[in-house]
Parts: sequence; structure tokens; C-alpha cells
Amino acid sequence: MAKKKQKPSVKKQKDEKLSLGDLLNDDIVSKLKNTQQQLKEEVQKKQEEELERQREERRQREKNKSFEELFNESNLKWSDFK
Repeated sequence: MAKKKQKPSVKKQKDEKLSLGDLLNDDIVSKLKNTQQQLKEEVQKKQEEELERQREERRQREKNKSFEELFNESNLKWSDFK
């Protein structure tokens, strides 16, 4: 006896075409998108705060340098003024 080939069901093909967004309610999708946007904004805000903190820290270090540190960082050479 020959084996019969099974045809893929039409219902299974329709399920594959549906996306997650189609299966969820519009209300739930909008809430998820709002939450995602809020999280992105929080991450961006934290990055900006970190950059500002680093700038302030750098400014304070520069402000509190001793004469020796400033002198060592200087590019001036005494032989240029001789």
C-alpha cells in the first residue's frame, strides 16, 4: 500500500501569518509601546546625568590641581625663551 501524503491544513497556514501584535489587544500594545518609550527616556536621562557628573568631576579635578601638576602638564620649554 502506498502512503498518502498529508496536505498542510489551511488553519495552520493562517496561524503562521498572524503576528504577536495581531493576537494582542490594541490597548495592551499601546501600553507596551508607552512603557518602552518611558524606559528609553529613562536610559537617556541616566546617560545625560552620568555625562554631566563626569564633566563636573573633571572640572573639580582641574580646579584643584597643584602648581606641580600644572607645571608638568605645561608644554612650555625654558630653552624656547632663552
